[in-house]
Amino acid sequence: MKLDQPIEMKRETLETEVYVSWRLRGTGKAEIQTGVGFLDHMLQLLTVHGGFDLKVKARGDLHVDFHHTVEDVGLTMGLALAEALGERKGIARYGAATIPMEEALAAVYLDLARRPCFVQRGTIPVEKIGAFDTELVAEFLKALAMNGLFTLHVHFLYGENAHHLVEAGFKALGHALKKALQQTEQKEALSSKGLL
Repeated sequence: MKLDQPIEMKRETLETEVYVSWRLRGTGKAEIQTGVGFLDHMLQLLTVHGGFDLKVKARGDLHVDFHHTVEDVGLTMGLALAEALGERKGIARYGAATIPMEEALAAVYLDLARRPCFVQRGTIPVEKIGAFDTELVAEFLKALAMNGLFTLHVHFLYGENAHHLVEAGFKALGHALKKALQQTEQKEALSSKGLL
């Protein structure tokens, strides 16, 4: 595993160019420039609450909409995560966190085994937060989980303010990842199969 060093990943398509540098055991330092202000804010929260060092630079076809950029940032971050995890030995594997943000509450549960799955429950009460389409929250998280090769369940439990609700979700994701990445005394993979 490469948890203490930055993993760099690039993805270029006709729609987007994305660069990611992600150190999973870092200091909470974020340098995020995607052109999508709300996504930048959420990734900064993820970084601080996960204790990562994360750099993301993206250029995309924002004149169309934010979809391609948001999805491809999630995809590229997922690829970097999978590269950093390697054989996934000696880590706690599972992580969970429930985070309040004023009147809103969100919970995240994850398993870093190579069983990609994404489940989102609960509704975000509006279709847009500023110019950001709230359906893109699921697109980002799904791309992250599928390309990071892990199981991710996100529950938006309740909340009246959509910004608060999504923010609680990204903070919870940071805390859950941090827990799952904790080093254990067991040097092998935490699995009866001997392999994650």
